[in-house]
Amino acid sequence: MPATTFHIRIKKKYAADIIKDLEKIEAVELLEEPPIPEWQKKEVRKRLKDLQKNPSKAISWNDGIKRIKQLAK
Repeated sequence: MPATTFHIRIKKKYAADIIKDLEKIEAVELLEEPPIPEWQKKEVRKRLKDLQKNPSKAISWNDGIKRIKQLAK
């Protein structure tokens, strides 16, 4: 039977104990963070170089949020 992956949110004050208990009964497997694909790294490098050449393209976080909200209307 293939493994099923679930994403859950656990309140911080309970998380560590719950994970330890689940590990004890071998109900969960802790995984490393997934590797970042090479194409994605390449794209980030490209965008950073572009930003260094053209810093005026950058906008503040608040301006970005405003633009997104305007587009969502």
